[in-house]
Amino acid sequence: MYLQQKCLFFLKMLHYQGMIMMTLEDIRNDRALLNSIDWSMTPEEAVTLYLEWGNNTAHGRKMVKSKKDVSYYFVVNTWDEPPKIYLVRRNSDEAVDLAAIELPPHLRKRFAETVARRKSVYGLTPEVREWLQKETEQAA
Repeated sequence: MYLQQKCLFFLKMLHYQGMIMMTLEDIRNDRALLNSIDWSMTPEEAVTLYLEWGNNTAHGRKMVKSKKDVSYYFVVNTWDEPPKIYLVRRNSDEAVDLAAIELPPHLRKRFAETVARRKSVYGLTPEVREWLQKETEQAA
């Protein structure tokens, strides 16, 4: 039992350092991580919060005080085909992709139309957020 716990801890540390990508199942089974996800965070807000120091109070979010302040959030990356949803762990020092999840076929076309088929990194649309929340709650 002790060895199993130690192995799980080591695996979780590799995930958090971005050395091993998490799967949707890994996310689903990590209650602490799920409870830490900021479902409304966008890439633009993350840059403002963590990289544009002194610009935060106008956005109604708490101030980042140190590298220990961390956010977990999802983005949709359309640079590759098919587009992927990434779970990002960000602090003031770095952004680490923890998971890469293929955007489901039934959401790809609608998402592409939403962003005028432009290549970039986007926040979640309500439809993609709803799908992800359902997928991550399945094991709850």
